[in-house]
Amino acid sequence: MGRRNHSRLLADLREAYARFSPKSGAVNELAKHYLVDGGSHQLRLMQPFPPRVVSARGAYVRDEDGHDILDFWQGHLGNLLGHNPPVVTEVLARAFAAGFGLQTGFTDRLQAETAAILCSRTGAERVRFTTSGSLATMYAIMLARSFTGRSQVLKIGGGWHGGQPWGLKGVSFHDGNGKGFLQLDSEGLPSSLSGEVAITGFNDTDGLRESFRKHGERLACFILEPFIGTGGLIAATREFIQTARELTLQHGTLLILDEVISGFRFRAGNLGAMYGVTPDLSVFGKIIGGGMPVAAVAGRADVLRLAGRSAGGRVKFSGGTFSAHPASMLAARTALQHLVEHEAEIYPRLAIQGERMRQAMESAFLNEGIYARCSGNGNDVVPGSSLAYVHFPYREDAGFDKPEQLFDPSLCDVELAKNVLQLALLLENVYLVHGHGAVSAEHTDEDMTIFENACRRAARRIRSAL
Repeated sequence: MGRRNHSRLLADLREAYARFSPKSGAVNELAKHYLVDGGSHQLRLMQPFPPRVVSARGAYVRDEDGHDILDFWQGHLGNLLGHNPPVVTEVLARAFAAGFGLQTGFTDRLQAETAAILCSRTGAERVRFTTSGSLATMYAIMLARSFTGRSQVLKIGGGWHGGQPWGLKGVSFHDGNGKGFLQLDSEGLPSSLSGEVAITGFNDTDGLRESFRKHGERLACFILEPFIGTGGLIAATREFIQTARELTLQHGTLLILDEVISGFRFRAGNLGAMYGVTPDLSVFGKIIGGGMPVAAVAGRADVLRLAGRSAGGRVKFSGGTFSAHPASMLAARTALQHLVEHEAEIYPRLAIQGERMRQAMESAFLNEGIYARCSGNGNDVVPGSSLAYVHFPYREDAGFDKPEQLFDPSLCDVELAKNVLQLALLLENVYLVHGHGAVSAEHTDEDMTIFENACRRAARRIRSAL
């Protein structure tokens, strides 16, 4: 089947959206005078302009035009408890009123208490906090390179480990040059970096064995997401994760599980434990901060000690001025305690609503004669999932467990998922990013009915233009 041309439909949708949200458009014009493309995170800067938000609570955000938008982006998938959950904001409000919460430059008991929860729920021996997942993955790789004395990093094609040097190869699928996920994704990187980062395929156990046969004695670490995010919201197979652990042990390579998305997403703890795998290091972010900027590297004491006094601070994992910020630590401790205490009620319900979300998108398009499939579901290890990512394969027998199967535009209608659907749903006051999102604990049955109806209307609008 030939590729669809959506240029006319996109132009019509952008025109309709500009009329629908003129106040957000006006703010965007102002922002472009001072900010690159009008903002500070490219993923948020959809075309022709993003909704400019003035408030957020639970499952909804309100924009400058007064639209209450049903949001499945939820803070880059970080707001498991919804926007501004009172369980967190009320604790913060009391702390600010009592003269505590902004940066002091001192340490406090909150860091220890939050780290204790992470250790008890993940099996980690030590924790060090920082402010973003990008920094945390960078520090984890630095620790691995120092600990092993090796320089090479193995990562997954399609895997995103933040905007740090070793993460900026093999993220985007490059069509038409035969390189797929094998290219650097940014200029300005050291010329040696391409050779320092090797790429292997997700859920490709044979390919992983070949990568270790070829590179194993030079690999400092293998970093991967047990539930890959940007690469399509796909759960790793049990065989792939367990093989990763076997091969890293065999070759003296550290295994780093990037759980920035998956940590505390499927249970009140790490996903690695569900695979029966103990990594050398894990990286956490998003959900653990309760809506505040918190990330962490957790794992073996003998590896993390390289950042400490006893090892002479060989790895400069110092975190930065706002590392372990008081308000952030308070929000993190509060959110993690809540998830632990309410684990039995929160996670099963999230899984149910996640399945409803995936079914809503698939059925809406199938009813209009457009083949659609959602990733984000679990497997024999992950019994349920609150995540969803819709794709539009050109063939019904297309593979569906590897990033290259989902982001090759010769196999899937990537433009429809990435840009067309986002605008069509936003005109229905529903927000996804590039076809993917997640339910939060605040998405009600009524919200899911609203979503189902919005998907049907969006699918009809798209069908009429094809």
